[in-house]
Amino acid sequence: MHSTPYVGKPHAKEHRVLLRGHMGVDFTDIDNYIKHGGFSVWKKVVENGPQWVIDEVKKVNLRGRGGAGFPAGIKWSFLPKNDRDRILVINSDEGEPGTFKDRYLLEDDPFRLLEGCLITCYAINAHTCYNYLRGEFHKGLAVCDSAVQQMYERGWLGKNIQGSGFDLDIYNHPGAGAYICGEETALIESLEGKPGQPRLKPPFPANIGVFGLPTIVNNTETIANVPIVCEVEADEFNGWGCSERDEWGRKAQGGTKLLGIAGHVNNPGMFEVPLGITLRECIDDLAGGMLGDAEPLCVIPGGASCPLILPKDFDVPMDFDSPKKVGSMFGTAGIMVMDVDTDILEVMYRTAVFFQHESCGQCTPCRQGTGWILALIKKMRSGKASDGDIDNLYSAALNIEGNTICAFGDAAAWPVKSWIENFGDEIRAEARRRAENPPAVVDYGHH
Repeated sequence: MHSTPYVGKPHAKEHRVLLRGHMGVDFTDIDNYIKHGGFSVWKKVVENGPQWVIDEVKKVNLRGRGGAGFPAGIKWSFLPKNDRDRILVINSDEGEPGTFKDRYLLEDDPFRLLEGCLITCYAINAHTCYNYLRGEFHKGLAVCDSAVQQMYERGWLGKNIQGSGFDLDIYNHPGAGAYICGEETALIESLEGKPGQPRLKPPFPANIGVFGLPTIVNNTETIANVPIVCEVEADEFNGWGCSERDEWGRKAQGGTKLLGIAGHVNNPGMFEVPLGITLRECIDDLAGGMLGDAEPLCVIPGGASCPLILPKDFDVPMDFDSPKKVGSMFGTAGIMVMDVDTDILEVMYRTAVFFQHESCGQCTPCRQGTGWILALIKKMRSGKASDGDIDNLYSAALNIEGNTICAFGDAAAWPVKSWIENFGDEIRAEARRRAENPPAVVDYGHH
């Protein structure tokens, strides 16, 4: 079996429940999955009924692993109390730069997700499930298609699943390669065959979603946790996460979290940790410390759209709430570590190229503003900027933030604001230095 290259042997500070890439077992084969406990909780689920599943998910406060951190059980309860058909959609459109956690589940352990889909659909009485995969995940799509076929052949999908009287069909749907389709309403538009552009809310998907039907959209990792929530006692699941710590004023957050660590570290890769491990532990212990013992400059903690965290705040717990206390976000837990030799303008430029290209163009502030941001950073990078251009750059970010239908505008603005707020003097000095000695730069990207 091909072993995922970015999953090594477990670290002492990990608690692995989802992450099994080190075991040398081919979990894309349904027999191996069942041999290691797969689908064993289905009997318990059917005996206890749909409401029991929802109650268990609420009891452990299973929060969305896609970035927003909204409690899954509460989201499910937004569905209308009637007998209309409803749909479950899995958001496997993992497009946030620096994030690679869902890819592991799709390529190496698909039945964990699909078992979660089965249990969740049973809980919310949905008979159709769409797994919307990022368009570039060709291997993940092939693996998930094979897994779905194996489930049909063994009676785990289709009519009267395992004699339970419950019917379910699952469809894997490849996206069209657009970052914006990670936003749930743009994903729904794309799933319906329309351009992937976000919808105004309300109405919310729980009332009017795919094809006008009540729809729940959950992240891949969130749903992969559902079989585990149903299998173990709530106290055990919660015990894997963090208990309340007065200094951060947090409520308990149960379970584990997949996180990816990349950048200037000795041991980049993917890890599964108790919610609440500190960022410093992630860098120094899991990732083996800074590459070449360099001094850290900052960390982007949850994908490219998250504001920076500086070394003075590295003791922040990595959970859904604590990073907000230091002006950042947990996001997708795609941790990017940068040392003091990092070219700040180059990072800003790469980020700006990405967000300008990925804007869907629906909202004027985002469509125009991301272009302004890129143009101003290009001037700074090539040595053609004045001090006023840096002020204009900050102003452009401010004018995008909060003025768009979806959060994409915020995602494009926050990194710019964060770099200028934290390293404004360094950026100005570098822009002046380049103005005096214009460098030879190469533009790249689609712009």
